[in-house]
This record gives sequence, C-alpha cells and structure tokens, in this order.
Amino acid sequence: MEVFPTVISALICVVVGSALGGTARYFVSGVVARRLGETFPWGTMIVNVTGAFLIGILGALATHGSSLFAASNPWLFAVTGFLGCYTTVSSFSLQTLALARDGEAALAVGNVVFSVLLCLGAVAAGFAAAGFFR
Repeated sequence: MEVFPTVISALICVVVGSALGGTARYFVSGVVARRLGETFPWGTMIVNVTGAFLIGILGALATHGSSLFAASNPWLFAVTGFLGCYTTVSSFSLQTLALARDGEAALAVGNVVFSVLLCLGAVAAGFAAAGFFR
C-alpha cells in the first residue's frame, strides 16, 4: 500500500495549491477591476498573463533534474494546483462571448488577440527569466 500515501500527498498538494491560486485570482482580478473598470476584462487578462509568465519560469526550471519543480509534489502544488486555479480560460471565454453578444465585436477580438499574444510572450519571458533562478 505504498501508493496510497503518495496519492494522498499529491492530492493535498493540488488542493492546497488550488485554494491559494483561486484566492489569488479573486484578489488580483478584483483589484484590477476596481482600478481600471469592468468595461474590458483587464483583470482576467492580467491574471492569465502573469500566470503564463510564472508557468514559463516553472516550466523552464522543471527541465533541470536538480530543480525543486522537477519533483512531482512541488509541480502539482505550483502548476497543477496554484496556476491551474489562478489562470482561467473559462472566464476569458465567457467574457469574450459577453463582449461579442453585447455588440462589442472589436473588444471581443481584441481580447482574444491580446490575450493570446501576451500570454505566449509571457511564457517565453518566463522561460528566459528562469535563467536567473538557476
């Protein structure tokens, strides 16, 4: 029954990471919405871009066997749990659809284009920045 403690440990990492990631998303998105308004989903975009940057760093670090994030539980906590709950494609999708349905086609397209470009750029920047943590 050596598998059972390993599975429980992995589940705890995911649950705790998810709780913290969801809480962080709630606060970051809320602060941004209060500062910039809610006519455009800036909060979701900032959360997704910062999450993409962080996953870039962690992904690059995980490629080195000696890294903390090459191990299973830290990865499950940080990436699967925290960043999985922090970033949100579902909110992005719903907000983009709402913009389109409200007749704001240009904002909907802008949200898609800028989110994809910024998130891809953030992952690449995270990979580059990971060099500072090696």
